[in-house]
Amino acid sequence: MNTYIFLTNEGSTYQPNSESIEPDCANTQVIGISSGNNEDEAFESLKKENTYLSTMSFDEVYCYKLESDNIVKYFNLK
Repeated sequence: MNTYIFLTNEGSTYQPNSESIEPDCANTQVIGISSGNNEDEAFESLKKENTYLSTMSFDEVYCYKLESDNIVKYFNLK
């Protein structure tokens, strides 16, 4: 079985402590991580395990196959 991360480019976000009325930037958002024998099975599993996704306005979702689900290293920007 393979693990996939599902993402979307729809949406935008605010930076921490932002006082802006408008979002600060467009971004890629993680929709979820799921497993299956292929991308289609993993996507169906994602939707089945996270029924709330059907209530969200995201539509266009894409995925990448993950080599591992282990976190290798954390990084800080500051």
